[in-house]
Amino acid sequence: MTDTPTRIHGRLSVAPMMDWTTPPARYFLRLLAPHVRLYTEMVPAVALWHGAEARFMPFHAAEHPVAVQLGGSDPEELAHGARVAERWGYDEVNLNVGCPSDRVQSGRFGACLMLEAERVAECVAAMQAATALPVTVKTRIGVDHHDTEAFLDAFIDTVAAAGCRSFIVHARKAWLQGLSPKENREVPPLDYGRVHGLKARRPGLEIAINGGIADSATLHEELRHVDGVMVGREAFANPYALARWEHELFGTEVLGRRAAVEAYLPFVEARCSEGVPMTQLVKVLMGLFNGCPGARAWRRALTEGSQRRDAGPAVIEAALAHVAPRDAA
Repeated sequence: MTDTPTRIHGRLSVAPMMDWTTPPARYFLRLLAPHVRLYTEMVPAVALWHGAEARFMPFHAAEHPVAVQLGGSDPEELAHGARVAERWGYDEVNLNVGCPSDRVQSGRFGACLMLEAERVAECVAAMQAATALPVTVKTRIGVDHHDTEAFLDAFIDTVAAAGCRSFIVHARKAWLQGLSPKENREVPPLDYGRVHGLKARRPGLEIAINGGIADSATLHEELRHVDGVMVGREAFANPYALARWEHELFGTEVLGRRAAVEAYLPFVEARCSEGVPMTQLVKVLMGLFNGCPGARAWRRALTEGSQRRDAGPAVIEAALAHVAPRDAA
């Protein structure tokens, strides 16, 4: 094991989130942040095994770098999913070992797999044998009462021995019973120190941290301890934060809010012509003007306008009339 890990995940990424990190959302977030790594919603490996590529895999070339997250626990199915990801042109394939929902547990994947480290190692080995793409794992610091430093180290070591060099660690443990997925994102306390300690003890692995990161001060502080930061809900509650962080981390001259919306409109028009509902296309825009004059009217115009039967790109253009002509960056 070397002391300097190969950087895969990157310094900043947006977490895979069901119903949020959709293709339209990823396209718009890429306009705001050219260097940030984007992740798909979780794709069930069994669905790809049964031929559902056209439903789950399409993405726009502008989204690069973009990773697909797979959910599953069958090495053969996951290996197939990894091959599919490479064929579609993704930059990374990530294995979900962090989702605590009942539906995911019933399929024997997600956070419950932390209790089956050898199974995860088998899955990772099969995926790596099937693709030249980097294979990464997103996990938690623990599950139920298995949340000690020793438990996390043993899990990481077992999976790393199978060849995984990059881990994204949600700094909360998961409760498999008694908490909803939403509560599992909020109730178990954050323990950034547990992730910092993991990185200090395993310097040759790339360790990124996820969970509750919503401001520049926390972002930069975390990057003092780990290799990368993954942000989740803040990317949608306040998407322009990504543009600020893009500039701070990479020095990029980023688009202003209105310019980003205007650059998004041709994409919206194209997707509308394909039958994508406007409600899906405006979802990522809702929080864009948070903190700016007219933000509430902007959200209301998008919400009401997108629900009309004849809704199209004009809904977004009309909503822009509610915010200042020159928005603050």
